[in-house]
Amino acid sequence: AMKLNRFLGKMVNETVTMELKNGTQVQGTITAVDTSMNTHLKQVRVTVRHKNPVNMAFLSIRGANIRYVILPEHADLNFLLIDDAPKQNPPKYPAGSKKAKKGPGGGGGGGGGDRDRDRDRDRDRDRDRDRGDRDRDRRR
Repeated sequence: AMKLNRFLGKMVNETVTMELKNGTQVQGTITAVDTSMNTHLKQVRVTVRHKNPVNMAFLSIRGANIRYVILPEHADLNFLLIDDAPKQNPPKYPAGSKKAKKGPGGGGGGGGGDRDRDRDRDRDRDRDRDRGDRDRDRRR
């Protein structure tokens, strides 16, 4: 499904009317929309509820404050709603599978390499030394 911020991003250079969650109406030409739906406008007319309109050259609106957007009459929705976002491919080897990559130095089938080998060698050496001490004590 196409994300709303991506749809609005295609509306750059279009004049829209927005109502914010506080009831303010904003009319302006979209210059940019980011991933949080923060919307940047130019040639803006802001009407706070029960107040006179104010004109501004530029205005940025936090995406979370937008209640709705009225699109221009001529907007071609069939074209705008085409989701041309690059698809992110799923991982070749899903997590938990035999071939899934481990983090750096992580064990599990060769990820750790020398570190794992050295750890195992030291553990075996310590175990054998402890056994030797025990056997020597038993012989006394």
